[in-house]
Amino acid sequence: MKNPHDIILRPHITEKAVGLSYGDPRIKDEADLVRKYTFEVATSANKIEIKQALEAIYNEGKKKDQAINIESVRTIKVLGKKRRRGKSVGYEPNRKKAVVTLAKGQMLEDYGV
Repeated sequence: MKNPHDIILRPHITEKAVGLSYGDPRIKDEADLVRKYTFEVATSANKIEIKQALEAIYNEGKKKDQAINIESVRTIKVLGKKRRRGKSVGYEPNRKKAVVTLAKGQMLEDYGV
């Protein structure tokens, strides 16, 4: 099995990603909020590995009733852009993002926001 920290590289923090992590502002009850978090992951990782890695990282040392439960994982492949450095032309590396949906009422404390 792969190391979970080799699969999950870092949180992908943008304005849109932070907005998703707060949940739908129209829902007033905290227990009904569905939160989504975005991570940069290894390009070779699939959805099942991403789910297992996140649960291993965030449930480490927690009791069963405090453990997070991941409902779904969506992945996006981002192709590298063309960049110029003087006369030479190169490409940024390809990367992969994962949008993770948690169960109702759950949240990640140390997401990076």
